[in-house]
Amino acid sequence: MTRLSGNNSNNMMLLVGTLVAALLIGLALFAVSKKQSTPAAGGEGTFNYASLPYAGQEDAKVSVVVVEDFKCPICKQFEETVAPQIKTNYVDTGKIKQYSLVWPFLSKNAGLSVDDSKFAAQAGRCVYQERGNDGFNAFKTILFRAQGDERQAWATKERLKELAVNVEGLDQAKFATCLDTDATVAAVDTDTKMAEDNKVSGTPTVFVNGKRVENSMSYDELKKAIDEALQ
Repeated sequence: MTRLSGNNSNNMMLLVGTLVAALLIGLALFAVSKKQSTPAAGGEGTFNYASLPYAGQEDAKVSVVVVEDFKCPICKQFEETVAPQIKTNYVDTGKIKQYSLVWPFLSKNAGLSVDDSKFAAQAGRCVYQERGNDGFNAFKTILFRAQGDERQAWATKERLKELAVNVEGLDQAKFATCLDTDATVAAVDTDTKMAEDNKVSGTPTVFVNGKRVENSMSYDELKKAIDEALQ
């Protein structure tokens, strides 16, 4: 049996010191754990807003992030039903900025040999790089209107070039080069990581000032979340 060496007084002091050290270590670990599991107030820092395309006025009070895959049929439904109401009541009135975060995951989930979800995301980034917010939002609308079967690789680079012709003012040669050389793949990978860091598991997913809305397809729930954020 191993025993503490020294007299009783020294043994007692050593024991007390050990207990105090253990207590301090425990408190430190608890503080770190709490910090890691608690989101920042208001969701600040959760998203790199400056890197994302958006619709709305620069000084809008509330930031709404919509996470989508251009191949997602439910996202298409969201764009056709819920998004127009948000645009009319909140974006066009200057109350919110609506950011787009593209998370290309469906092609991999479907086991397709061509990752056309990622090609579509890259194309969106190519348009944004050249034509900014207006160009990106126009291209997003075009992509969802032209959406094919999610189980098929319809968003090929050739098809994306055909669709991009409809974006006003877009230099088609520059766009084609951007897409063919995978020039925006790093930006798409960064967006993908941003979505995954925020524990996105499906699309569409909507965050209002960094807080996830439980039912993204419910305009009433989104309205409630936005109205609360505007107060």
